Amino acid sequence: MRRAIAKAGVVVAALAVLGAAWAHGPTRQKVRESIEIDAPQAKVWAVIGNFQDMSWLPGVSKTEGEKGNEIGATRRLTLSPGATVDEELYKYEPEMMSYSYRITAVDVKVLPVTNYSSTLSLSPAPGGKTKLEWTGAFYRGFPNNDPPPELSDEAAVKAVSGLYRAGLEALKKKIESGS
Repeated sequence: MRRAIAKAGVVVAALAVLGAAWAHGPTRQKVRESIEIDAPQAKVWAVIGNFQDMSWLPGVSKTEGEKGNEIGATRRLTLSPGATVDEELYKYEPEMMSYSYRITAVDVKVLPVTNYSSTLSLSPAPGGKTKLEWTGAFYRGFPNNDPPPELSDEAAVKAVSGLYRAGLEALKKKIESGS
């Protein structure tokens, strides 16, 4: 009897493992990009520290929002072609020169991600420079198995990495040129 129960337990465990494998969906993707800017942290924070202003990001034509830099503040980014991205601030630490936000609404045709959260943070770099790091975590735009190529993990990572690199390069140019 014990042997039959033990065998049944092994079979149930094996089925549970197989069931978990069959039920596998998307995995959380992460992107981390950084850049050194030849300016003190305070100068860089003065440009990025206002959650309500993302005019430094290429492709953003307008930023509108409510509640400033309070936790729960919201902003809507209007992109050059007219699409919008809605975001919410969930962590704001000016003393650490860092803030975190999440996207609450975006068309996956605009940015092929879901459940996206992101952090911008500054740290000192050698020679009085500033290291700006932009990190994000998200799921691909298609929540089920076998996504179309434009909504795959690879497409999501490529889109977010490209967005971060373009934003960081634009910030570096803006701050270092004094514009």
